[in-house]
Amino acid sequence: MASSKNQPSREQDAATTQEKALSTLVDLIDQDIETLVSIRVRAEQEVDQHQRRIEKVTANLGRPRFLYFILSFVLFWITANLILVRLGGSAFDFPQFSWLQGIISLSALLMTTVVLITQNRQGKIDDQRRHLDLTITLLTERKVSKLIELVEELRHDMPMVKDRHDQQAEMMKEMADPDAVLTAFNRAMGETASDAH
Repeated sequence: MASSKNQPSREQDAATTQEKALSTLVDLIDQDIETLVSIRVRAEQEVDQHQRRIEKVTANLGRPRFLYFILSFVLFWITANLILVRLGGSAFDFPQFSWLQGIISLSALLMTTVVLITQNRQGKIDDQRRHLDLTITLLTERKVSKLIELVEELRHDMPMVKDRHDQQAEMMKEMADPDAVLTAFNRAMGETASDAH
């Protein structure tokens, strides 16, 4: 009877432990989300008003209604000129439509500049993200190497575990040299590119 009373208590303890672990995991996820949001908010706060206005224009340029606006404007311009000529009036831009071509060229130049300005800022944000990813990856690699080292030490110190030499674990204890990895990657890419030609 005593053991059956202890069993629900053990199950309750296990459930409580599992709930605490789940709560800790949720807290860690929430903390990570808050960190990412704060990084994004900080990046947005550093943007000046000119940049915000340009990015708003860029966002509007990329919508279907802007395409419809351009098509409607060109169609209206050409139609209005042709109707004026047909009615015997003086067209404000005779066929060949040099004024229209000038307006379109200037608009294209301005749109290209606006898009490039927006892309430059997005590129800087992407560079910061890649740098952060690389930093976290290198830190994770160091932590994993340290964990492997500690597990190997523990395995050597435990009398009940058969001590054996694990060459792969020994190699994994060593942290990777990012320069060496990058050099090897670039060399492999160069060899692949030369083989393709």
